[in-house]
Parts: sequence; C-alpha cells; structure tokens
Amino acid sequence: MSTSLPERVLGVRLGPEPIDVASVIDAVADPACGGLGLFVGTVRDTDEATGPGEVTGLTYTAHPAAADELARVAAEVASRHDVRGVAVEHRTGSLRVGDIAVVVACAAVHRAPALAACADLIDTLKEQVPIWKEQTWAGGASTWPGV
Repeated sequence: MSTSLPERVLGVRLGPEPIDVASVIDAVADPACGGLGLFVGTVRDTDEATGPGEVTGLTYTAHPAAADELARVAAEVASRHDVRGVAVEHRTGSLRVGDIAVVVACAAVHRAPALAACADLIDTLKEQVPIWKEQTWAGGASTWPGV
C-alpha cells in the first residue's frame, strides 16, 4: 500500500493482525465531530445464504493490490459524504467464530453523514476490494461464497 493516504482517509490497514476497535475509532476522533458511524463485522457461526450447518471459521485471502484498493475505496466514499474522516481495517488469514474481521469508522459533525458513510464504505468495500473468504464448515467441508 502507498505510504500516504488521501485527505480524510485517516487509517487503512489490511493484514492478519487482530483489529483494535478503539484504535480505529481514535484514528477518526475529532472534537468538531458529534457523530461517529461504526461497523464491526465478526465471524458468525451460520450462513443461511450458502446452506445449513455450522460455520467453524473463515479464511480471508487478499489480492496483492487489495490494500491500495481499500484506500481508494475509502477516499471515494469520503468524497461522497460530508465527513471529517474515515478509517477501515480488514483482517486476512484464518479467523474463528467471534473474531473481528472488519472495522469501519466514519466521523462527521452530525450523525446522519457519519452513519451513511459507514454503510456506504462497508458496502463498497465488499463490492470492489479484492478480498475473498473461504468458509469452513463443521465436518471439514469449505465453500467460497461470492466466488
């Protein structure tokens, strides 16, 4: 990933390390902002979309350009909303049920743009950033949703 981030993109990270939600919030903290939109995505033990059964974990794999694409998407979303700052972190590697997989934080003067930007950022990330997940099921089978 490039070392400098676009204006209003205050934090972007993609990697195997656990995500510290407080540090993502701190990245966008601004005393002029009264609204903070936050999304924390965790690994759940079911996936109704791909079939019945118990999910035991996920493995996220990212394209080598995914970190740069994540920064680009964050900048694009920030430009569409009246926000002071956005930050996003996404895990790669093997995660267990309950682990945090992604965190998005957006700060704005008021709550409406912060929440709208937060929803837009997670949706756009899922659509455009080349990160794939492999679901592991009880019994050892695995599936690749969306691939």
